[in-house]
Amino acid sequence: MATAQVPGTAAAGSDVHELASFGYKQELDRSLGFFSSFAAGFSYISILTGVFELFGFGFLNAGPAVWWSWIVVFIGQMCVGLCFAELAGQFPLAGSVYQWSKRIGGDAVSWMTGWILIIGSIVTVAAVAVAWQVVLPQVSTKLQFIGGAANAGTYSTPDGAKNALILGAILVVFATIINMLGVKVMARLNNFGVIAELIGSSILVVLLVFHFHRGPGIVTNTLGTGAGHSWGYLGAFLIGGIMSAYVMYGFDTAGTLAEETNDPRRAAPPAILRALATAAFIGALLILFALMSVKNIHDKNIGLLGLPYIVKQALGNTLGNIFLIDSAVAITVCTLAVCTACIRMLFSMARDGRLPGGSSIARVSGRAKVPIVPALLVGVLSLALLAVNIANQSAFLTLTSVAIIMFYLPYLAVTGSMFVNRLRGKWPRPDHGPYFNMGRWGLVVNFVAVVYGSVIAFEIAWPRAAVYGTKWYFKFGAYEFVGASFIVGCLYYFLVQTRKPPEVLAEHRAEVQMPAIAAPVGDAYP
Repeated sequence: MATAQVPGTAAAGSDVHELASFGYKQELDRSLGFFSSFAAGFSYISILTGVFELFGFGFLNAGPAVWWSWIVVFIGQMCVGLCFAELAGQFPLAGSVYQWSKRIGGDAVSWMTGWILIIGSIVTVAAVAVAWQVVLPQVSTKLQFIGGAANAGTYSTPDGAKNALILGAILVVFATIINMLGVKVMARLNNFGVIAELIGSSILVVLLVFHFHRGPGIVTNTLGTGAGHSWGYLGAFLIGGIMSAYVMYGFDTAGTLAEETNDPRRAAPPAILRALATAAFIGALLILFALMSVKNIHDKNIGLLGLPYIVKQALGNTLGNIFLIDSAVAITVCTLAVCTACIRMLFSMARDGRLPGGSSIARVSGRAKVPIVPALLVGVLSLALLAVNIANQSAFLTLTSVAIIMFYLPYLAVTGSMFVNRLRGKWPRPDHGPYFNMGRWGLVVNFVAVVYGSVIAFEIAWPRAAVYGTKWYFKFGAYEFVGASFIVGCLYYFLVQTRKPPEVLAEHRAEVQMPAIAAPVGDAYP
């Protein structure tokens, strides 16, 4: 782990100077090292959160062969991650995707990117927080406050859904409080959680080896899930693959903490790629070995209770519960990381005057240098979203799918803008410097990232009863929610934002404007 530089050293001074070149003064607490940067991205992806929460859904809809969706999604997201790594080295700023799109796509693109991502992040906080329901009641039925043991470990029943929202609300409150205590407290807790997840998931993968009941060829078994689909097994695979798409996003968080990271131009790019690659590697082994370890591959409890059921069946209750607790820790720090990223996005947009009440939202308070108002906003809005969905068990997969889409669309806006700049010969720029650069492979990788993002967003949003339920307002939930968010965002942007100059609020401007180290591309602004 790289040691954190103390403010006032040459490294810290250089980081402050670079930040000033973008027009901002140093306000956040720049105290994070290389491992903390990696941990932020890894905890957001959190394989022990996503895989434990959605393994059952993937298996139920696509059988063991759903494993291949993990490989497909990894390849697509790695292409996106490589694009992000180039941007993180050039624009080491809080707000990552918003700031990147501002500099390569312009004002309108950046506004919609940031707006959609903020809403998506709040939805994600709620979607991740309810994952406690998948593991905690299976550790102890005393944590199933509503409905008794029959509903433990699931939110597919009304009582299970209600209990999920109670546990989720507790977790949201906890994450909000931690974020209000400062980035150092958040990072220490997050680092601990990531270390626990890395060790726990690695040990779990090794232990599952001793409980194999079949060979790796199981990943070619579809269990007949393609029957009844107009596209055969491909239709089933596209539905089950939502499991993989849900897990592998949020790796840009390593970039969104750039203004709190020492030497972020060098720390953020590899942190983004390592977080994604590490999570993908461990996750692929975990899913594969779990499928090889299950006693009866036709057991209906696999689709109902998912990976926690397989783990406890293979390792026994005591050891299984230990790993479920480790998963609960991973869910905790994942929720914490999502809140942290959303808070920085709000702060970054507000100090640019891009949000109503910008001065209040962007105010950094106390010795911990925390944006308090954004932390409270994320917590309160996430709780409100949970409250709206009480007893609607169909809402959970809708929440999950909406959260995915509202990340893929901003990601697509960034990779799409970058691709256009590549075609125009504006990226990479002549002054790119010694930072991460894909070189001659950049155009191909960027193209794959754009195609992948377009296809996956459309595929997830498709109104299927298997994903969203039979009620029309859930079935078309992705289109309704994303469409309403887009319309509101457009109205606000054209009625309000276009009437004022795109400039940094006076209280957040660098006192001495430094020469631009990484000048904006095209008609974007600093």
